[in-house]
Amino acid sequence: MPPPLVLILAVGLTKKLLGGARRLNELAAKGWTRELREIVPAVTCSAQATILTGVQPEQHGVVGNGWLYRETQEVRFWQQSNSLIQAEPLYATARKAAEARGEKFRAAKLFWQFNQGSDCELSVTPKPYYGADGSKAFGITGTPDGLSARLEKKLGAFPFPAFWGPMAGLPSSAWIAQAAAEVLTSERPDLSLVYLPHLDYDPQRFGPSGSDMPRLVRELDDACEPLLDAAKRAGARVWVVSEYGLVDVQQPLLINRKLREAGLLAVRPGPFGEILETFLSRAFAVVDHQVAHIYVKHAADLTRTRELVAALPGVAKVYAGEERAAIGLNHPRAGELVAMANSDSWFAYPFWLDERHEPDYARTIDIHRKPGYDPCEMLFDPKLIWPKGRAAFRLAQKKLGFRALFDIVPVDPGLIRGSHGLPTADHRPILIGDGPDPGQDLALTAVRDLVLRELGARG
Repeated sequence: MPPPLVLILAVGLTKKLLGGARRLNELAAKGWTRELREIVPAVTCSAQATILTGVQPEQHGVVGNGWLYRETQEVRFWQQSNSLIQAEPLYATARKAAEARGEKFRAAKLFWQFNQGSDCELSVTPKPYYGADGSKAFGITGTPDGLSARLEKKLGAFPFPAFWGPMAGLPSSAWIAQAAAEVLTSERPDLSLVYLPHLDYDPQRFGPSGSDMPRLVRELDDACEPLLDAAKRAGARVWVVSEYGLVDVQQPLLINRKLREAGLLAVRPGPFGEILETFLSRAFAVVDHQVAHIYVKHAADLTRTRELVAALPGVAKVYAGEERAAIGLNHPRAGELVAMANSDSWFAYPFWLDERHEPDYARTIDIHRKPGYDPCEMLFDPKLIWPKGRAAFRLAQKKLGFRALFDIVPVDPGLIRGSHGLPTADHRPILIGDGPDPGQDLALTAVRDLVLRELGARG
C-alpha cells in the first residue's frame, strides 16, 4: 500500500495568501502548487462534492449548500446525508481498488460535509441534540461508536460556538486539527480528509481587504502544526486543497423582495411572523452567496421572472433551462433559473417588506430554518449594547423554561463585506501536492483523480 495521505481542506486559501503560512508554504516548496478553476457555485457543499467525485454539480447533484426539495416543497440547507451525493466519492473508489488488490483501505472523514452515512471507517461531524421543547445542546457524532467521546475526553468539548455564529473563529479549526492528529496517530487511516474553516469567517464578515489576513493565515498555519507533526511521525504525505477564494462585496441583492413586489412570491402571515409559502409562490429564490436558484412553478412565468431578475442592479447573468449546462448546473435540483451576481455583489435571502413582520428566526442563528444562506449569523447585531449579555440572559430564560429567542444577529445584509460563489481570476483556490507534477491547468474536478493516483487507485 502507498503511504497514508492527509488531505487538508483549508477553506479560502489562495496562492497570494500561501506565503504567509510558513509550514504550508514549506509543503508547497517541496512539492507543487496549482491554482484550480472553480465550479459554479463555488460554495462549500458543492465544492466538496466535486472534490470527492471529480464531476460537476449537474452530475453529483449538490447544486448548492441548499436547494428546494421538490417532493415536499421545503428549502433545506446543510443536509449531511452522504446519499445526497449522486456520484461515487473517492473513498469508495479507493476501497474497491484496494480490495481488488487484496488489501484493506480505511478512510477518516473529519468535519467534511456529507459525513453521515458515508462509506468511511472513521468520521467525526458536528450534530447538535434537539429537545422536544425546542432546546438545543451542542454535540458531535461519528463512527465508530465512542470515537467522538474519546476525542472530547482528551481534547475537551468541541468548541461549537467557534464553528458557526458570531464567535466563529480559530478554536474550531485548532480543535479539528488536533483531533485529526489523534485519529492519524491512533488509527492510521490510509486517507484522512480534514476540514479547517478558519479563513472562511472574517473575510466574509469584513471582506478580505477589511480583515487582518496575515494574522489569520498565520493562525491557520499554527493550527496545522500538530497534524503536520503527526503526519511526519506516521510517514504520511500531506496535501492541501481549498474550495474557493473570497472577494470583497459592496451590494446585497434582495431578490426575493423583488419577486414579492411583483406578485410572484407568496407569504403566510402568522404568530411568528411571515413565512415564505413555497406551495403558493409562483417564483422565489434560494440564495447562496453569489448564486441564486430561482424556482418558477409555471412555464408561463419564466420569461417575466427572468426579465425581473436580470433587471435587478447587481445581477450579471441569468441562465434558464438547458442554458444551465454552460455552468454545470443543468440538474433537476437546480432552479428553473440560475442567477449569478456581479463580482462585488451577493444575494441575500430576506423576503419580508416590513421588519414588523419578519419571521421570528430572522435575528437568530438558525441555519436549517432560513430559506437561504445568511452570513449575518456571523455577526452580533451592532444595535445591541451588550450582545453577549443578551445571549446569556436568553440562555437563562431558556433554562428556566421560558420560550426565548437568541435574537442576537442583525437583519441588515449591508453589514456583510465578503462573499464567494463565482469563478474568479485573482482569488482561485489551490491544490498543494507532491509526486508527479500534474501541469499548469487544473480544474477543481481534477482533484479526485490526483488523490486516487496517490492512493494507488483509479476511477
